[in-house]
Amino acid sequence: MKNFLFKFAVIVALLVLIRPVFANGTLVVLGDSLSAGYGMSQKESWVGILQQRWSDSYPDITLVNASISGDTTQGALNRLNGVLKAHKPDAVFVELGGNDGLRGFTPQTIESNLRQIIERLQADDIKVAVSQIRIPPNYGARYSNMFADIFPTVTESTDTLLIPFFMEQIAIKPELMQNDGIHPNREAQDDIADIMEPHLLDLLGR
Repeated sequence: MKNFLFKFAVIVALLVLIRPVFANGTLVVLGDSLSAGYGMSQKESWVGILQQRWSDSYPDITLVNASISGDTTQGALNRLNGVLKAHKPDAVFVELGGNDGLRGFTPQTIESNLRQIIERLQADDIKVAVSQIRIPPNYGARYSNMFADIFPTVTESTDTLLIPFFMEQIAIKPELMQNDGIHPNREAQDDIADIMEPHLLDLLGR
């Protein structure tokens, strides 16, 4: 009996020690129209789908969609402190840069803004993951390649997780795209949620 009680006490103690690893956590998605759900309600976006899915599977996780359609790296950098103050996240997924590229911003400007966003988050010990972003090749091969190279360059130098661009699996299927050829439609959102879920759970240590 004493041996049983001792083992029971050891198990309880281990659970108490392990529990903080799985404690309540807040993950913020800091993105643009690709994550904001352009052309649909936010709850229909892939982030909204994960919010509902995780309310059942991971009720201890709070998933916040802080994405704004049309946002740029500079716009997100300007509002970052407000986002952090409002949500106090443990982790942030950064999906930004597409609008910068479409507007022809210099790679140096985009890289600088992304680096400042990452370093600001890391200063608060917030886990960070960044999405690779690509733009259509009609902007010229030289600019498109320089743009794509920004993301591995920044994440490698800041020791940040780089996540593959989810649109690469969506844009090749016309039936999953809106008429503008840029934004995923409602039917694509479940697929994007499936693509992103393991990456974001990994970011949270799940």
